Amino acid sequence: MKKVITYGTYDLLHFGHIRLLERAKALGDYLIVGVTADNFDLARGKINVQQSVMERIDAVRATGLADEIIVEEYEGQKIDDIRRKEVDIFAIGSDWLGKFDYLKEFCEVVYLERTQGVSSSELRAEKREVRIGLVGESTILNKFERESHFVNGVSITGVCAKDTDDFSDNLKRIPFTHNFDQLLDMCDAVYIISQPHEHFSQIKHALESGKHVLCESPIALSVREFNELCSLAEENNLILMDGIKTAYSTAYDRLVVLAKSGRIGDIVSVDAVCTSMFDFERQEDKSKVWNSITAWGPTAMLPIFHLLGTDYTKAEITTRLYQPKSDFDIFTKIAFVYPHAVASIKVGVGVKSEGELIISGTKGYIYVPAPWWKTDYFEIRYENPADNKRYFYKLDGEGIRYEIVSFIKAIQTLKKSTYLTKDISISIVKTIEKYYDRNIVLLS
Repeated sequence: MKKVITYGTYDLLHFGHIRLLERAKALGDYLIVGVTADNFDLARGKINVQQSVMERIDAVRATGLADEIIVEEYEGQKIDDIRRKEVDIFAIGSDWLGKFDYLKEFCEVVYLERTQGVSSSELRAEKREVRIGLVGESTILNKFERESHFVNGVSITGVCAKDTDDFSDNLKRIPFTHNFDQLLDMCDAVYIISQPHEHFSQIKHALESGKHVLCESPIALSVREFNELCSLAEENNLILMDGIKTAYSTAYDRLVVLAKSGRIGDIVSVDAVCTSMFDFERQEDKSKVWNSITAWGPTAMLPIFHLLGTDYTKAEITTRLYQPKSDFDIFTKIAFVYPHAVASIKVGVGVKSEGELIISGTKGYIYVPAPWWKTDYFEIRYENPADNKRYFYKLDGEGIRYEIVSFIKAIQTLKKSTYLTKDISISIVKTIEKYYDRNIVLLS
């Protein structure tokens, strides 16, 4: 029996894909089709895939052409698959001509002519572009605008801010307004990174105007406000998405999966540190500055709620304020207690510490070096150093472009993102609300 293997993403499966599979199958008696995993696509920079791996597998299976379907998850897997499954022919589209000649050492390599005039990229581009308006003063707007160019189906059509002092040259070329209503007339969706106390009113107005919203976390400063916004989004069939770029990075996603899989045993402790040095005294416009709990709190709480859940029994908040009776904390530590685990975050915009993440288990621990929220690398460490393993993943745009991809996909499918679930978002808001209600221990 002659075995043939081929690989692809098979996003938005079309006639060209089917013809290629038919040609590959005609080369032998048994066709194995490798479908690339979501994380593998992200790691190699293919970020505009519209369908999940299961949707793409189902589409390939529905053709009836594949005798066997496998998932491609890592670099070098093709050689492993060819050897393990005793493959005779590797087949791939002619647009990859010469790219896979190295496989000739293991089997015959055949480059198949592609069907002209159709591609998944063209099908994705045919969908109406989502026009996004930007709101706020943060320099992150510059990064958001830059990363948007890497994503199909999106355009930045306007910016609403108090001034353009911190804008890049590219951002300054985009239509600018001080009027929020005027911005809403320019777009289908908004990305909001204004001051946290402005989030509720801006999100509510955007949703009432029929616009989808991606808001830098926290979405609101109270659970009541958060629930009101969620209800409003659901009633109007709109997407309201929590923005924490770390949640969308490949390395972070992978470490969560590995930690939950039992590689380090039962998780007993999660400790996350996020700090940055900021000279508050020299900042002329203090209204642009986020305090520690809002600037870093959501990111630091993210792995805790992903790994240990949101049903903690106790959260003790210890804070040092910039000035007495102000809401501006230069440093905050929160200790979470769970029935079978503990966790802590340390966040600061006026105190510096090593920004690492450590996940401790009964068999070993995961160590993510600073700055862990931008990680492309982490280690699983054991008692015997010979058993340690390192993991490397590509990180483009600090996760922002992957966040944009997820937002656009959610809008197009009207399905909420699975990277940040509602229970995690509401737990972040709940903890921050506790801080503003002064359920805290103050450091002098």
